[in-house]
Amino acid sequence: MRWDRFFDDLEAQFASEWEAERAALDTEAERLRLSRVPLHDRLAALRGRERTAAAPSFELTDGGVIAAEVSSIGADWVALDPVDSRAGAALVPLTSIVAIGAGYADILRSARPVEARSSLTDRMTFGFVLRDLVRRRAGVAVHLTAGRALTGTIDRAGADHLDLALHEPGAPRRASDVIGYRLIPFSSIAWVRLDGPAGVI
Repeated sequence: MRWDRFFDDLEAQFASEWEAERAALDTEAERLRLSRVPLHDRLAALRGRERTAAAPSFELTDGGVIAAEVSSIGADWVALDPVDSRAGAALVPLTSIVAIGAGYADILRSARPVEARSSLTDRMTFGFVLRDLVRRRAGVAVHLTAGRALTGTIDRAGADHLDLALHEPGAPRRASDVIGYRLIPFSSIAWVRLDGPAGVI
């Protein structure tokens, strides 16, 4: 009788240790998985989130903060749809994001594994999108990491820089209205505000 109780206790202890070891392995596997998750994937998980909670806030290298929803994401940039409906869409290089404020549910959701996607947008680079804005002749405000904003139209976008024709915001680019030109390295750009909605990107 005592032997039965002894073996029952031994079996319960073994089961308990087995569960603890399995939980530790699961935890370590999750830590390993999370160590390989890039910011890009966390942002992709925020795209199309339920909008019951406040929109995430994006702190940028120019000191600005944008409360916005993620509308699209490319290889090295994210398109944001600001909560302030008066503001145009924002195109932000991932390297310009200093911090993202979000609710706990969104933080947890963004850490979950995301389904593998292979859309054309996911492969587009920041320069590629800027070249599309050149083609569209879209009015923009280029916010620099130094804290200034320059308004105008992008005339050309190279491999690592753009040419901006300066003119009043909201005005079409006419040679007579251009007040100057700037050659801006991509590394100096904190974000680009479009004169239109996020659907443009």
